[in-house]
Amino acid sequence: MGSIEEERPLFEQGFVLLQEVKLYAEDGSVDIHGNPPLKQKTGNWKACPFILGNECCERLAYYGIAKNLVTYFTTKLHETNVSAARHVMIWQGTCYITPLIGALIADAYWGRYWTIACFSAIYFTGMATLTLSASLPGLKPAECIGSLCPPATTTQYSVFFAGLYLISLGTGGIKPCVSSFGADQFDDTDPHERPSKTSFFNWFYFSINIGAFVSSTLLVWVQENCGWGLGFLIPTVVMGLSLVSFFCGTPLYRFQKPGGSPVTRVCQVLVAAYLKMSLKFDEEDHTLLFETQDKHSAIPGSRKIEHTDGYKKISCLDKAAVITEHDVTNGVTPNPWKLCTVTQVEEVKILLRMFPIWVSGIVFTALQSQIYTLFVQQGRSMKHTIGSFEIPPATLGMFDTASVLICIPIYDKVLVPFVRRFTGRAKGFTDLQRMGVGLLVSVLSMAAAAIVETKRLRVLGAMNIFWQVPQYFLMGTAEVFFYIGQVEFYYEQSPDAMRSLCSALPLLSTAFGSYLSSLILSLVAYFTTMDGQDGWIPSEDIDKGHLDYFFWLLVCFGCVNIPVFVFFSVKHLQKKAA
Repeated sequence: MGSIEEERPLFEQGFVLLQEVKLYAEDGSVDIHGNPPLKQKTGNWKACPFILGNECCERLAYYGIAKNLVTYFTTKLHETNVSAARHVMIWQGTCYITPLIGALIADAYWGRYWTIACFSAIYFTGMATLTLSASLPGLKPAECIGSLCPPATTTQYSVFFAGLYLISLGTGGIKPCVSSFGADQFDDTDPHERPSKTSFFNWFYFSINIGAFVSSTLLVWVQENCGWGLGFLIPTVVMGLSLVSFFCGTPLYRFQKPGGSPVTRVCQVLVAAYLKMSLKFDEEDHTLLFETQDKHSAIPGSRKIEHTDGYKKISCLDKAAVITEHDVTNGVTPNPWKLCTVTQVEEVKILLRMFPIWVSGIVFTALQSQIYTLFVQQGRSMKHTIGSFEIPPATLGMFDTASVLICIPIYDKVLVPFVRRFTGRAKGFTDLQRMGVGLLVSVLSMAAAAIVETKRLRVLGAMNIFWQVPQYFLMGTAEVFFYIGQVEFYYEQSPDAMRSLCSALPLLSTAFGSYLSSLILSLVAYFTTMDGQDGWIPSEDIDKGHLDYFFWLLVCFGCVNIPVFVFFSVKHLQKKAA
């Protein structure tokens, strides 16, 4: 009896401990104090309103600048149409290439939370600088006197562009981290929390477009009717509110620890594979490949990834994980530049398999970026008054945003359950199928813009601006499919310790898409004016050009992009988390 009495408390204690383990997230995350996060008090949807509120405010601030920036360049800085469009595209491209900086810092050193906090401060500084450049008399460009428009001074240009590119740096630290940080609030190992991630990505993009909608309507109107100083001040204040929203949720967040430099790990795999380039081994015998014996991988904050076959051209990377007699010495940790784990090799394979999908996003962005530039210029040449009320052409961007706000609830609550009946998948479509639909709809949007432009050139000045609504609405629908599918695809397929970096990839494709659009625009302007003609996109009067030809050219790019995307989507191998 004595021994049984002694064992019973131990059994009861083990049962209690088992119960306690299930109360905590088991995906490697921690709370603000560095302890395993209690599920009832942290993460899940209770933490998301602060993250979504932060993203909504930040995007309102960004689009408060981006939506009508081309107008500021032409009317205040007195740039030509082509020059203004080029400046906007380059700036937008920079805004989406700087996320590489934020992603690397977040994954390697600071973590997503502190990266968002620090770069938000830089963002706010840029917004304040931009507001001053449009408000203070000495920093504002001089107004036109009749047809005479004096150019901005060097100081005025310097302050304006300093603010503009501080914003691009700030958004670079925020964008790759916010969506991943929000998804981190759901435990991958919990079957009840994991399905919520798909809905989170939908509502994350919904919050983005709430901010964009306010920018397209209220802020554009304020800028054109109440002054650019006030029009820039409002998003500056809103950016400050986004910081407050983010910090308010701190006690509720779950945090993933940084896993070290992903660039270093990639280089280690490449070097180790190169050193063993001449090594012969049985590719079918996976026991020759090195992996830690522990439950967790050697990379902090990362689960193990199972070995994958296929893609023979990159299977040579497996040599980096092949154990030779020179790699392992008793009691000595293997040199990571000579022997890598299977998980580390699979990280590099995942990045390489993502590359063709990433390239397809560049072409999509080249089409989508027209809503901020040439769609606006097209609208300026149309009838945009109702009675005595003048509609700012950039305001038409609200239909792109309205399309997103309408389509996301329909997609999440109606389309997904309907498609699920046929596919059996919880998400309805796969992420790649969703992206493919978006590519197709974006081409239809550009075709609609070309048709409208052809008609506009026949009835100069008589065509109402609301004929542009279909092209904006179709592009918004394309974004719901492509952009959200893209963000979820990169998050789900990324290695645990590279999620910020992989979340930066769609932003990087957006950057290159803007640069591609700028390059195409410059080449078209050059070659179509070689014979002394006005060209497709004239510097002054767009009525003398052929913007419709440019739109049809983009349609051709989109039509080539779709079959290439489908080919690589079919061949893509999914990540296998151990």
